[in-house]
Amino acid sequence: MPPKPRPHGKPKHPGPPKGTDRRLIAIAAAAGVAVVVAGVALALANGGDDGPGDARAALEAAGCTLTSVDAIRGVHSITTPDGSSDEWNTDPPTTGPHYEVPVIWGSYDEPVNQAQLVHNLEHGGVAIQYGDDVPAATVQELESFVQENPRGTVLAPYPSLGNQVALGAWVTESASEPERGTAYLAKCTAFDEDAFQAFLDAYQFQGPERFPADSLLPGNT
Repeated sequence: MPPKPRPHGKPKHPGPPKGTDRRLIAIAAAAGVAVVVAGVALALANGGDDGPGDARAALEAAGCTLTSVDAIRGVHSITTPDGSSDEWNTDPPTTGPHYEVPVIWGSYDEPVNQAQLVHNLEHGGVAIQYGDDVPAATVQELESFVQENPRGTVLAPYPSLGNQVALGAWVTESASEPERGTAYLAKCTAFDEDAFQAFLDAYQFQGPERFPADSLLPGNT
C-alpha cells in the first residue's frame, strides 16, 4: 500500500503560553493611560485657564497683571461714537455693547471713543492705551512697538490709567461660537517688548468677528 500523502498547508506552531495575551493587554492599557495623563499635563502647562497661547507667565515676569473675565455679548446698541455702556466689565472696556463703526487702526495722540474701540476688539484687534503719567520715553517705545505690529493694533491715551499701560483683547474659542468668549486685560507700569509681544501672539485675531490680518492695517477700519 502506497504511503499516505502528507497534508499541505502551513505547519502549525505552538501558541503562546496561557496568560500571555492578558499580560500584553494589561501592559498596553497601562501605556495608554500614561500617554493620556502626560497629554493632559502638557496641555495644562501650556495653556492653563487662559486659553491658547497663555501669556500670563511673560506678563507677570515683567511685573504686569493679567485679568480675564467672561466676555459680554456684542451688540450695536450704543448709538453715538462717544457713548458708553453700564454693561462693560473692564476698564478700559474690552467686550460688550459698542458703536457700529470702529476706529481707524493705528496710533493716536488723543483718546479715542471707547464705544468704537470695543468694535475693533470684536474684529480681533488689540487696544494698547496709556495713562497721563506714563513717561514720554515709554510712549515712544509703544509707538515703535505698534509700528512693528501694525495689523489689528490701536494705540491711544487713556488718561485715567495714570502710570499704567493697558492691553485689551476680546477672544472667542471659535468664530462659529461668538457668544462664548473671554475678555483679557493686562496692565503694566513699564514697557516690556517680550511681554507685550506675548500678549499679541496669544490673543490677537481671535475675536468673535474675524477678519484677515492684512485688512486691519493703519488707515482702515
